[in-house]
Amino acid sequence: MVATYTILGRQVGAHVLALTTLGTTFAGVYLAMPAKTKEKESGPPINAGSKDEEKFIQDFLKNAGGGEKAKA
Repeated sequence: MVATYTILGRQVGAHVLALTTLGTTFAGVYLAMPAKTKEKESGPPINAGSKDEEKFIQDFLKNAGGGEKAKA
């Protein structure tokens, strides 16, 4: 037999109370977690002397990063 408890005038099994407690705990933890946000990859600031130099550095970093991903 299952141990039962009287809650609000109804007989409730101990296993039901245990599963309800676990479910409520995990649901509360899940809802309390912050939403996952996709963070933008950012490196150190580019201190370029001109817009052309900044564009060159950004293109170089994009090409260098893409080459490593293609090799892997």
